Amino acid sequence: MEMPDPDDIVLVDPDIKHLRELLDMGEEYRAAGDSRYEAALEDAVEYIARLRWMARGEDLPEHLVQENTYWPLLRDRILGQVRLRHVLTEGLLVEGGHIGYDVRPSERRKGYGTVMLRLALDKARSIGLTRVMLTCDADNIASAKIIRSNGGQFTGTATSPRSGKAIYQYWIKL
Repeated sequence: MEMPDPDDIVLVDPDIKHLRELLDMGEEYRAAGDSRYEAALEDAVEYIARLRWMARGEDLPEHLVQENTYWPLLRDRILGQVRLRHVLTEGLLVEGGHIGYDVRPSERRKGYGTVMLRLALDKARSIGLTRVMLTCDADNIASAKIIRSNGGQFTGTATSPRSGKAIYQYWIKL
């Protein structure tokens, strides 16, 4: 499989101009039985406003941290979503880490996740992070490969307080 050219994929801030693409992606996840974009499907304008509020990091409740969300675009198609957290809470040290990402179902197994994470690492460097933590479900072999291919060093296993599943933890030096 040929790796996509990283120059063809760009990370953009959430914007109403990509509303149709966001809704298409949300519907695709819903059709696959995944509800992670239900809030976007219910009220996309509010969803985008919340992402922007989280990115500003102002007046966040204690359980939330400043988090930039980016949409990876390939020729105006949203490939998924990348989240970059500026700091870690005790909970994020167990599950979540600094960077989270997902690739929409129809775009999986094309190498996009690897490029998305590489671009997210550049964003992490730009905000002054010198190392980042990532986690993935132990049974998510694809995500573990993406993390390792971007320099992830396995550091341990934890149990998700949400799902009870085993979680792999990795650190990447920037």
